Amino acid sequence: MKAIVADYVLDVNGLKKDVAVLIEGDIIVNIISSKNIGEFDVDEVYGGKGYLLIPGLANAHTHVAMNRFRGFGDDMPLDKWLNDVIWPMEKEWNEEEIYKWALIGIAEAIANGSTTINDHYFFAWQIAKAAKKLGVRAFIGQTMMDLVDMPIADPKLGFKFFEKWKDKDSLINATLAPHATDTVSKDLLMETKELAEKKEALIHMHVSQSREEVLRVKEREGLSPVEYLKNTGTLKANFIGVHGIYLSKEEVKLYAKSNATLVHCPVSLAKLEGYVGPILDIWKLGGKIALGNDCAVSNNSMDMILEMKFAAILNKVKNNNPIMPTAKDVFYWATLGGAKALNLKAGLIENGYLADLVLINTRKLHFLPRENMLSHLVYSAKGSDVEKVFVGGELIYDNGKFLKTDELRKILDIE
Repeated sequence: MKAIVADYVLDVNGLKKDVAVLIEGDIIVNIISSKNIGEFDVDEVYGGKGYLLIPGLANAHTHVAMNRFRGFGDDMPLDKWLNDVIWPMEKEWNEEEIYKWALIGIAEAIANGSTTINDHYFFAWQIAKAAKKLGVRAFIGQTMMDLVDMPIADPKLGFKFFEKWKDKDSLINATLAPHATDTVSKDLLMETKELAEKKEALIHMHVSQSREEVLRVKEREGLSPVEYLKNTGTLKANFIGVHGIYLSKEEVKLYAKSNATLVHCPVSLAKLEGYVGPILDIWKLGGKIALGNDCAVSNNSMDMILEMKFAAILNKVKNNNPIMPTAKDVFYWATLGGAKALNLKAGLIENGYLADLVLINTRKLHFLPRENMLSHLVYSAKGSDVEKVFVGGELIYDNGKFLKTDELRKILDIE
């Protein structure tokens, strides 16, 4: 049995002090006073004084291999960014480079507290290989498009990857990943929806991420993107939409009632579009929200702790409301919200939940006076405060070291 000891244990249900979390296999089996640890058959102990333990962060929308393009296309609008910078570079991808940069992107996410990623990209089998190598919990879909000339997004590749990886690995989960409402035809969307229903799979898709997308869908279908998804029967509990920044009031209501999740990537779209969507409106209506970094091109980092701070502050500015969202709201989105979207029993530190956990070092000036740990985590902490990361009870990252592979060290030495 393993034990993780911490001065503070925090999830959205509250704070516990001086606690030991006991783990057998990949599951949390008990939460006890740290003083009583000697009463249990514990053979490995992590943490101790000066630590905060939180649930692993569920990075609910990523393109991890795009770390290769960090610094390209800054200060450009999304449509121009995609067409003039990103897609031309992506057409030059090969599998070896995808694997290398996926390894780098996933490692950065882990080092900043992500225990789960939900990735949407090309050569998905190489991303799966990188995720397995590092030991992260990963949901991965091969990007599919049929209305854009992008051979590496051929839908046949997406369906082939899904069928091959759906039940192949305990940590790697295959999803269906149509690109966006304006780059995927209705025929392809319906084929995806029908397969998802048959196989009980998740659909992961960009929705209303630019004004141009909204206009193209309206011109083609006579409906707004969310109305179109609703009309096709796609907008259901297994649907994970991303961004949703240009939603009408009616679309907000439809999304909130649909039981689908909307992933909020505040840094990425504030940078690319200069805009924040009606996330808080969906949340107030009982809609399901998760949080994601997107990619290191539009975000420039894979830091989910920093993402929580931006999510809180940008939404306060958009709504002219300093009260909402609260620190607890965005912490929920980053943990339990993402876990629920991905059908994981994770995101809480409770008996029976997956032992996907993050130890944060609080022996730093910006954690003082340690009076309000939730506030300190959301508004003061940073990804570099993460010291240890556990996935399924296994320590995969320890103070700068990735314990499952030495490939990162080799890459960094070469670079």
